[in-house]
Amino acid sequence: MNDINGLFDKAIGEIERMLNTKTVVGEPITVEGHTLIPLVSVGFGFGVGAGEGSDPKKGPNSGGGTGAGGGVKPVALVIVNKDGVRVETVKGPAASLLDKVADVAGKIVSKKAEGG
Repeated sequence: MNDINGLFDKAIGEIERMLNTKTVVGEPITVEGHTLIPLVSVGFGFGVGAGEGSDPKKGPNSGGGTGAGGGVKPVALVIVNKDGVRVETVKGPAASLLDKVADVAGKIVSKKAEGG
């Protein structure tokens, strides 16, 4: 049973190591005086199991295992500029965060070119 406790403790330790503010708040990107900060949703799950048994011919035995999975999904883009702070939600597949950043950056450059 010590093996399963060790596996569980190691899994919890890795989860604690992975979860921090940089996990859900991305590195800021600055474009023409506008700061763009991506926000993401993080989800994960894991399981740990073990068992012991005895075979009359082979004697006592045991086994254990772990499994885990997770994902990261962009949810919003915080835009900070001289006018204040606003949040733009990201809808669609994971690649759309890059699309959203490109879209906002394009609008910023267009406004500057127009004199706005």
